[in-house]
Amino acid sequence: MLALDLGVFHKHSHTVGFKEATAWSVAWISLALVFNGLLYGYTYYKFGDQAIANQVGLEFLTGYVIEKSLSVDNIFVFVVVFGFFGVPAQYQHRVLFFGIIGALIFRAIFIALGSVLMQYQAVVLIFGVFLIITGVKMMFSSEHAPDPSKNWLIKFMRKHIRVADRMHEDHFFIKENGLLYATPLFVALVFLEFTDVIFAVDSVPAIFAVTKEPMIVFTSNIFAILGLRSLYFLLAGVVDKFHLLKYGLAFTLIFVGLKMTWLNKVFDGHFPIGISLAVIAVFIGGSIALSLLIPPKSAPPATPQDKSVPPDNKP
Repeated sequence: MLALDLGVFHKHSHTVGFKEATAWSVAWISLALVFNGLLYGYTYYKFGDQAIANQVGLEFLTGYVIEKSLSVDNIFVFVVVFGFFGVPAQYQHRVLFFGIIGALIFRAIFIALGSVLMQYQAVVLIFGVFLIITGVKMMFSSEHAPDPSKNWLIKFMRKHIRVADRMHEDHFFIKENGLLYATPLFVALVFLEFTDVIFAVDSVPAIFAVTKEPMIVFTSNIFAILGLRSLYFLLAGVVDKFHLLKYGLAFTLIFVGLKMTWLNKVFDGHFPIGISLAVIAVFIGGSIALSLLIPPKSAPPATPQDKSVPPDNKP
């Protein structure tokens, strides 16, 4: 699907419009749901047990919803990074494409490690506590967008490799005077890969709280990540309107952490997956609905002193 996406439908760099992003978002979500149906049917055929098939189908759907919801945080970072590096709209799809290939590789590594580590109850408890702490921190986190210029990775790259001073169409590397230079497009790609590793530290343990089956964890991750590019182009212009979404995500992480540390024990080893899906849907859907109903606080008006300062802060 990735090869078909970039090799056929996006062979030439272009700006992805709202209609195209909507169509691709529907396509990726539909593909995930079709896979979910096939997984349900295969499980029922293999085991001949309706309860097992229902459990597997709900585990995939819940994991997919969690990953899809947490991926919205990535979109905030995409908006900031593309703005900071001045990546033109027609080249953003190319950066995200290769970013997603890297994300799939890193997720596979995380999931392989997690499938081994999660066999130990002590590790499960540690991850659960970590998710609760992460959720609490998210609730009280600053509203200010991150500043890539202060990131150690960006400083390191600019110090140790040659970086061109401008874009060169959609190329990641160029040669000038016999020397190889990385373009700002490549630096943006590396930064996005690094942030995805950070996000994976939260999201992968969250899905392991839903299911211990590595195949379900990986496939739910794959389908959520595959649709991330189209979701970005669909929501990039309105993502600031979901100002309460972080609270929905925070409560979701806290709930998942409580499942790992306490709720599963209360329910004889496994909290009902149907209730989990409903609770997560209420948290995410409720925070989105409230964001649309309750407008964000507007910035205070500029004072006379503010107006006296020239735009470039120079006398």
